[in-house]
Amino acid sequence: MNWCLFVSLCRRPMKISSQESKALKNGDLFSIWNYDGRLAFQDILDATDNFDIRYCIGTGGYGSVYKAQLPSGKVVAIKKLHGLEYEEPAFVECFRNEVKILTEIRHKNIVKLHGFCLHRRSMFLVYEYMEKGSLFYALRTDSLAVELGWRKRVKIIQDVAFALAYMHHDCNPPIVHRDISSNNILLNSSMDAIISDFGAARIVDPYSSNRTVVAGTRGYIAPELAYTMVVNEKCDVFSFGVVVLETIMGRHPEEIVSTITLLRDCPSLMLNDVLDSRLSYPNNNQEVAQSLALVVSIALACLRFHPNSRPTMEQACGRLLGPVGSPLPGTLHLVSLRDLMNPGICTVDNSREINVLP
Repeated sequence: MNWCLFVSLCRRPMKISSQESKALKNGDLFSIWNYDGRLAFQDILDATDNFDIRYCIGTGGYGSVYKAQLPSGKVVAIKKLHGLEYEEPAFVECFRNEVKILTEIRHKNIVKLHGFCLHRRSMFLVYEYMEKGSLFYALRTDSLAVELGWRKRVKIIQDVAFALAYMHHDCNPPIVHRDISSNNILLNSSMDAIISDFGAARIVDPYSSNRTVVAGTRGYIAPELAYTMVVNEKCDVFSFGVVVLETIMGRHPEEIVSTITLLRDCPSLMLNDVLDSRLSYPNNNQEVAQSLALVVSIALACLRFHPNSRPTMEQACGRLLGPVGSPLPGTLHLVSLRDLMNPGICTVDNSREINVLP
């Protein structure tokens, strides 16, 4: 039996009824809607010519993404499972998990789910379309990377931080994304950052051990997951630190992440040396230089090996919104990463209160 649901999009989160939950468990939930509350399933098929490859704009870990323009003129992105993927319980579970998470949360920096079809013969999710693609793509495309000046990059970092703080501290129970990476951060036409791909996300159960299989993208996964298998908010904090450095450097900070414990003994690695060389150095703009030093210092704090020594996302947001700190000792050429691991960095003491070192 197929369940057809006509749902109007509203400002408050959409709650799944018990009847719908039962249908979701059975794999028969079918809910496609638009701003008029009209069934749009046929519109989706027509707009993609039945998911023709011409409309495919990318392929992810468990599905391909299509761009479609509906009769209303609205452009959407559609993530769809294909062929044998329907037979893989892990892929199907990711789709169901993403629906559950995204129908219960709303934030301007979290991707909006416009509809979904969870049926044994057709499984896809309908999202808002992001004109600029992923942060990963933007940083590796010279024309877009140049368009992303220092102020815009700091704003992107703030957007991601605000969304994660919302998930960790404003949702009850907290939500851990588990796969924060530049590929899963999308940019709209205004270059606002939007977190996407919640297939691996988990709701943290305070009464459970929260042990799980390792999930995420290589190069962004917190080191403790390799031996504890316990997922919590600090896993996202580590991934956020990687993304921050990647955004500032224009490339993945693999070497810094792998040697961060040695930076305290390496005064020669300067902040100026790791900035994206495609942009002009901001030495003549003290405000921008201070902002870059601040976000890099926060990133280094987020990358600490021991989870309890990392700041929470709430603390990271507090630093991003607060004063930028003491004036820099001259130009960025005189600031080392070792310097940024000490003064003005938010740390966590035994009482878990924020502490700004003098």
